[in-house]
Amino acid sequence: MRARVIALAAAAVAYVLVTHWLMTGAPASPWNAVIVVGPMLVAASVVAWQRRQRLLAALAAMTVAGLVFQAWRGLDIPSGWLYVGQHVTIHLLLALVFGLTLQAGREPLVTALARRVHGAMTPGMAAYSRKVTVAWTGYFVVMATLSLILYAIAPFDVWAAFANLVTPLAILLMFIGEYLLRYRLHPEFERATLAQAVRAYADRGSHD
Repeated sequence: MRARVIALAAAAVAYVLVTHWLMTGAPASPWNAVIVVGPMLVAASVVAWQRRQRLLAALAAMTVAGLVFQAWRGLDIPSGWLYVGQHVTIHLLLALVFGLTLQAGREPLVTALARRVHGAMTPGMAAYSRKVTVAWTGYFVVMATLSLILYAIAPFDVWAAFANLVTPLAILLMFIGEYLLRYRLHPEFERATLAQAVRAYADRGSHD
């Protein structure tokens, strides 16, 4: 599990760096959109297929095929629109995934993950994990809003730095900040490692 996490982290860093270079330094090319957006759509299609979301998987795969076709034909899609659309859509979809679990009668996403790690949940843990689900929902909405604002008022290089460099750092800070806050406010909670959290999410995905 540790080797897999390290490999995935290294691949994510490489992807971010290549993406930023393509957005800001590489010559304009219809294939840039395929390289930047394609891997994420392929991953989304695979995950959706594994979770038996056949329609979503097919739509993601068809979008990749469409991008490849337009690149092959040399058609010019404004890359800025495509990149900002990707960034905003991903964050809004994540906000939806977290937010929908806050509906009455459903178990908040973070609560479900924590239950897989800890087993039994105390009322205090359940209440806190619900608040964390709310916080993550708000975070994704704020990031999508900031992305649109920056794209509208700032040079593209500024938006690209926000999307490719600030975004992963912000997620990391959210994880670290929540971890530190959790055990400052609730030192009685059982400790959980990042590897356990990743394994809980993976297990949840395989059973969905």
